[in-house]
Amino acid sequence: MEKYLAGKHIVLGITGGIAAYKSAMLLRLMIKAGAEVQVVMTPSAKEFITPVTLSALSGKPVVSEFFTANSGEWHSHVDLGLWADAMVIAPATACTIGKMANGVADNMLVTTYLSSKARVFVAPAMDLDMMAHPSTVENLRRLRSYGNIIIEPAEGELASHLIGKGRMEEPENILKVLEDYFRRQVSPSPLTGKKVLVTAGPTREKIDPVRYISNYSTGKMAYAISDELASRGADVTVVSGPVSVNASEPSVEVIGVESGREMAAACEARFRDADIAVMCAAVADYTVENPSEVKLKREGNLPPEIKLVKNPDIARMLGEMKAPGQMLVGFALETDNEADNALDKMERKNLDMIVLNSLRDKGAGFATDTNKVTVFTRGNAVAEEFPLKSKREVAADLADIIERRFG
Repeated sequence: MEKYLAGKHIVLGITGGIAAYKSAMLLRLMIKAGAEVQVVMTPSAKEFITPVTLSALSGKPVVSEFFTANSGEWHSHVDLGLWADAMVIAPATACTIGKMANGVADNMLVTTYLSSKARVFVAPAMDLDMMAHPSTVENLRRLRSYGNIIIEPAEGELASHLIGKGRMEEPENILKVLEDYFRRQVSPSPLTGKKVLVTAGPTREKIDPVRYISNYSTGKMAYAISDELASRGADVTVVSGPVSVNASEPSVEVIGVESGREMAAACEARFRDADIAVMCAAVADYTVENPSEVKLKREGNLPPEIKLVKNPDIARMLGEMKAPGQMLVGFALETDNEADNALDKMERKNLDMIVLNSLRDKGAGFATDTNKVTVFTRGNAVAEEFPLKSKREVAADLADIIERRFG
């Protein structure tokens, strides 16, 4: 088995959290995989695990302060940041995440981070309330926008309230993320350089200046797909309805729209140049024929009459436009006769692949961090069924299937 970490220079940053004991396990795995690892600790991290332990595992003195206490030797955070092929912060406490997100360079670890040109992987570790606090959420959003990879445990049926969000990901899984990253550098994906169009989120169909018709889509699945395809070298553009999620991969271009008609126009303008289009948005089937320019008042005993008309069917439109060599992927969220409805949709809209999920499956559908999908591809009589997984993992499975088309 090829060791993709062999000879790689890794800076392992350790911060002051109870999960610091896992860092020793992660360090051991990195060394076993052939990496050269330099540990950088925050001062508070030494309260949880000793530098002697980490130095023995890495074969290098641990760096914690700007100067060595006895000799006065200067540790150059610039040189260390430039030496690294990758930087891993595990565990990353709320304090350190806040400093990284806002450029508070008051310790060796954060100054090294700010000097590094390498990809940075961040494994948060804190209690559930801290992880959910708006300041932490915003700081993680900032880190993602800077190009950092945030590694969090999947939240499925097996993840309890106590060990889910906020728990540091297991060392074996962090190592796998690193190996996948370096593997893609050695063996580029067939998606490298492919132009991909993804639709995301809901649409809002205006009733008046303060009201609209919409649905429960959050865009989480679409953005996970966008990030996964971009991480494999694709040139990704997301046409997105109003959502609160962001792309983690800095190369992803996001075009914001509001209504179904706006989304259709944006897709039509960009599809001819795309190699792949993934229709993940939950576009409203209907829009208001004549939205009011002023707020509708409650008058009398009857509600105002709102006349609806059909929105453009974007998937069908692109299916009619599709040229040889282009790949069109659709989604089907069903409540009954799931497989038959999905296959019918794939045929009617000239899709090459359709991803089915059912609202009858717990943990699937809107506003969840997990999904359970079945994938149908044109010309393949056997559907591929996947168990409940995080949307990040589902995105990787879908990307694997799309890769086969271009491999």
